[in-house]
Parts: sequence; structure tokens; C-alpha cells
Amino acid sequence: MKKTVRGKEYDTMEMSVVKKVVSGCFGDPAGYEETLLVAEDGTYFLYTNGGEESPYKEEKLVSMTKAKVEAWKKANA
Repeated sequence: MKKTVRGKEYDTMEMSVVKKVVSGCFGDPAGYEETLLVAEDGTYFLYTNGGEESPYKEEKLVSMTKAKVEAWKKANA
């Protein structure tokens, strides 16, 4: 997935995975995944995707501040 943030294009295929959280299994309508990614320039992103009954009904890539990254890591420790 590619996304432009502040005029710069980022590609999830070129980012490093910091941590991945999966709820449910493939095909579960309530299942979802959250993947914390970091780009080469140090920018963090949260990739989310899930089933029709999940909090993430569509695929998204959202940039995150360092404070939000730390809070997400703490919540998913």
C-alpha cells in the first residue's frame, strides 16, 4: 500500500515491521490486524485491515506521532 504524507510517498513494502497484532483468524468477520511499521526516515505508521464486523472494515495506513506509537506499544504489550 502506498500513501503520500506531507508530499512524500511511503510504501508499506519498503517499511520495517515493528509489531503486528492479529485478532481472530482469516475469514472471521470480526477479525482484524494492526501492524506498526517504521519507514527508513523514522516515520511510524499503523496499518489496519479487518472483516465487515471489525473496527477496521477497510484497509488504512495512518501516520503516528512518537507519543501515539508508545501508547500503542504499551496497550499491545
